[in-house]
Amino acid sequence: MTLVEIPTPSRSAGRRRVPWHRIQVTAKCWLWTGPVWKGYGKSGGTTAHRHVWLALGRTIPTGLELDHLCRVPLCVNPDHLEPVTRAENARRRALALVTCINGHDYTPENTYTRPDGSRDCRICIRARVAKYRRAHTIGAAA
Repeated sequence: MTLVEIPTPSRSAGRRRVPWHRIQVTAKCWLWTGPVWKGYGKSGGTTAHRHVWLALGRTIPTGLELDHLCRVPLCVNPDHLEPVTRAENARRRALALVTCINGHDYTPENTYTRPDGSRDCRICIRARVAKYRRAHTIGAAA
């Protein structure tokens, strides 16, 4: 394991203590090893990444949330976090997906981008349309 120098500011009024014993520092991320809820670390009544961010004296502007730039929900490394709007966070999360829910690759040829910016798999679209047509053709023929 590589040792990393972690900045630990002196505790001042209103600052939280970071449970460093629950953080495993790896070459890439600082991974939370404590309690987990819905894929995110939990600490001090909030998410672990938010807890560490605030404990290190950083602020989160009103209306913004922390986005994991590394796309690892258990990472609490403040260098891997960025305050962004909820919409931007959702957009980045969607772009990070490389396959659809059925495992088809999002390639330029297989990706339909909807007017709202969301993506859909063309193979899955064709399957849904075929299923719909079969269901409605049988009912119309009877």
